Amino acid sequence: MPSLLQPSTAQQKPIHLQLANRTLIKTLKSGHPWLYADSLQSLPPAASGSLALVKTKEGDIIAKGLYDPKSKLVFRALAVKERRLDDSLIEARLQRAVALRRRLFQSQDTTGYRLLNGEGDLLPGLVCDIYGSSAVLKLDGEGPAGFYDTKGIATWLQQQLQLQCVYLKNRSGSASRGAALVGPAPSKPVQFRENGIAFAADLVAGQKTGFFLDQRDNRSWMQAFHRGSRVLNLFGYTGGFSVYAGAAGASHVTTVDIANAALSAADDNWLLNSLPPHQHESIAADAFDFLDRAAAAKEAWDVVICDPPSFAPNKASVEKAQASYERLFTKAAAVTASGGVLALASCSSHITFPMFHTICDAAVQRARRTATVISVRGQPADHPYPAPCTELRYLKFVAHVLD
Repeated sequence: MPSLLQPSTAQQKPIHLQLANRTLIKTLKSGHPWLYADSLQSLPPAASGSLALVKTKEGDIIAKGLYDPKSKLVFRALAVKERRLDDSLIEARLQRAVALRRRLFQSQDTTGYRLLNGEGDLLPGLVCDIYGSSAVLKLDGEGPAGFYDTKGIATWLQQQLQLQCVYLKNRSGSASRGAALVGPAPSKPVQFRENGIAFAADLVAGQKTGFFLDQRDNRSWMQAFHRGSRVLNLFGYTGGFSVYAGAAGASHVTTVDIANAALSAADDNWLLNSLPPHQHESIAADAFDFLDRAAAAKEAWDVVICDPPSFAPNKASVEKAQASYERLFTKAAAVTASGGVLALASCSSHITFPMFHTICDAAVQRARRTATVISVRGQPADHPYPAPCTELRYLKFVAHVLD
């Protein structure tokens, strides 16, 4: 078996951490994997990704995990009940994740999915998305990067899944986009399927790992409303919702995004499914400006899908984000036809479900419309989260029928 932990992690003497509050013992034992800096009595100096033991003041070990004193999220638990945190435990977690996905995706209708969802698969900070015979690894910060042996994990994945390529993608702002760990880096978009629909994703230069796999079930669910409809897909990126709409028989689909490269990919994905070119229009525009112009021209669509990027990257930005979401959703409601479907989404974990419902309701009222909520949805089963860690239940998707 290849090494799955960094050699320095496996060989070093663990850092000892002491809880500042005994109430956190129950939190860790319940399965919540995180401790912030103020949860500990002190922050011993150590390299990011060091192995650490969390103890009570009496010296009892509560949890084992990775430690990063440079991060606000200083400790991520991997082992609470387990006696050892080693390669064998990591391999067991990998095998568990693979087994779940094999149950979820038993046919070749879906070959693009999330294999490893960090904390949700008991592997904090480690993400892996599968695109056909290729995979993309991402690490959430310096702590996981210093803890996991990505080359060893890539080799393990290649052996288990017969992958041709495993690409490590760096975080935004890094000096380089990433590096191939197994096989050559993809030189062109990689093809995969979702519910029988074909897509191609740029794994190297695309956003996230190349595609927004977390909306797969919502894209499929929305197809019930597309036949014969005029559909508007805002923040459409590479056309996920748009292509599903076309495949379901929409009369016309408009994809709006600020990025020309994304729209070019959306056009390619449309044609990849042999859909009529004249039934799809890509428009490079700011969504707020586009909606203003559309309202002024008295345009309306039967289905409007609004899936913006996160407006709240941190808690400090929540209040401003709420105002931005409400303003955007009000504009989207204004161009939804009477009896039409308005689907609103947020991927920000700092915007809770109750907050999001309040935002949606306020937007509909501000647009002087009334609405019936027909579905409240979230992330799919390949994006699990620990039951006590509702912060990782990040995706909100609410569909309305407007008057």
